[in-house]
Amino acid sequence: MKNLLIVSHIPSANTRAMTTAVVDGASHTEIEGIEVRFTQPLQTGPDEVLRADGIILGTTENFGYMSGAMKDFFDRIYYPCLEHTEALPFALFIRAGNDGLGARTSIERIAKGLAWKPVQKPLICCGTWQDEFIDQCEELGMTMAAGLEAGIF
Repeated sequence: MKNLLIVSHIPSANTRAMTTAVVDGASHTEIEGIEVRFTQPLQTGPDEVLRADGIILGTTENFGYMSGAMKDFFDRIYYPCLEHTEALPFALFIRAGNDGLGARTSIERIAKGLAWKPVQKPLICCGTWQDEFIDQCEELGMTMAAGLEAGIF
């Protein structure tokens, strides 16, 4: 059984809906052999990351950067996971009010330092809320879980 960890900051109903869609996609009934675990950044430590075979990160864009909760997560897991999670497949989704590029860049820089492997283009849902964000998030979760199950990632 492979472990997929989803770490997402959910300060609003919209980001909760997006995160739920990612979890639902990753937990699709046709995908077997994947244990999906969702947790929020402030409740997630290095042990959960060390057990993961893949990770999906979700954050809001706050002042052109990742959320403070996500930054705290990285501060706490970075050194304990450094050199122990190399090539960990990861995906990223961002709820952005602007363009999301600052949040994306900051997370990708930290992930690169950890030597994690991006497995798909980051999903940046920006601007006014759109129902299609839910479908895109579900697809992201499903793609990651199916890829882990098939041994692609």
